[in-house]
Amino acid sequence: MTDRLHLRPASLSLRALRALAAAFAVLGALAAPLAHAERADRDKPLNIESDHMSYDDLKQVNIFTGNVTMTKGTILLKADRVEVTQDPEGYQYATAYYKPGGPLAYMRQKRDGVDEYIDGWGQTIYYNGKTEVATLTTQATLKRLAGGTKVLDEIHGSVITYDTYNEVYTANSGADQVNPNNPNGRVRATLAPRNATGAQATPPGASKPAAPKGDLPPLSPSKNIGNPRE
Repeated sequence: MTDRLHLRPASLSLRALRALAAAFAVLGALAAPLAHAERADRDKPLNIESDHMSYDDLKQVNIFTGNVTMTKGTILLKADRVEVTQDPEGYQYATAYYKPGGPLAYMRQKRDGVDEYIDGWGQTIYYNGKTEVATLTTQATLKRLAGGTKVLDEIHGSVITYDTYNEVYTANSGADQVNPNNPNGRVRATLAPRNATGAQATPPGASKPAAPKGDLPPLSPSKNIGNPRE
């Protein structure tokens, strides 16, 4: 004979677990867009155009040379030479090199939620697809532009790292920054005030753009700014 007293608690526990699972699913669906809205560059395919391509099987690296243009979501990379690798987890890494006597390697990425872009230059640009950090080395420059044209912030350094996900940067001084106006090769930065007019995005579903109330805060300097060799 089946004991009904033992069946009832088990049935209630199953309902409770299902209810909790449904609740967590709803919370996850609500939280995901808030945490990752428009931050999908790492999941976008990598597209590259160049004059020549070769593959080094020993080093497991794709090498592109000659007027290389690479795009990955909102990320744009231009250089004379770009080397691309991928780890077993599927994360992609790109190193861009300039050609001596030619233009510096260049990158651009759109900022989240606003019509603003980050432009960067350097003799070498390394992009880590796992950490989403770009490292610009030698004659490095980083700019924040409203609408892609108006310069709001501008940073010069020997090495600049830009965390594209958290939108923070570090800049280090170096010998390549030495010139008559900067004999010690120090980091130089020009930062727009917070009330500078930027190009803000139109909220989804809005019939007309809201009146601007000032720009977003400028890029956040890391506390690690300086020369790690000092």
